[in-house]
Amino acid sequence: MTAETVARAQWRALDRDGEDSCRLVALPGGWMLVGHARFRDGTGWAALDYVVRLDAGWLTQGADVTGTHGEAEIALRLVREGTQWWLNDTLCPQVEGATDVDFGFTPATNLMPLRRLPEVGRLDARAAWLRLPGPLLDPLNQTYTRERGGFVHYAAAETGFETHLSVDAAGFVTRYPGLWDATPDA
Repeated sequence: MTAETVARAQWRALDRDGEDSCRLVALPGGWMLVGHARFRDGTGWAALDYVVRLDAGWLTQGADVTGTHGEAEIALRLVREGTQWWLNDTLCPQVEGATDVDFGFTPATNLMPLRRLPEVGRLDARAAWLRLPGPLLDPLNQTYTRERGGFVHYAAAETGFETHLSVDAAGFVTRYPGLWDATPDA
């Protein structure tokens, strides 16, 4: 089997100027998310490209983020080995035990826990939460609960944020109220 794109997603930001698009690629023994986020925040314009490497069970193995954020050049490499995480070769003990990466600038990284979420029930997931500027890498304990009508209740303990997500058949968020809406593929 060679690399094959199996799904695509594209969003527009609701809380700022911005858009994001990504594709899900099937690989031998795992998956890869490849995306491009363009947005403006308090730092200025950002043009970020990202890759997230996943094993067959939808657990993050590593990720890269490159591009610009305001005036800063961004070149970040995250690696997970067992329960440990490294950011640009620096051990990050604060996120030990995280199984996912969560990029604060895109809804794409909700895909991994959503793919592991049972048809009925709840999933608790700990993410290595990457925020810019910084970079800041902090733990984010998340809960996903499948509900009727294709909705998933999402809650993040550290921020107190909760909402109801709409999700498509591939596992991508299609509506993240107040933050992101899916748009038709270009």
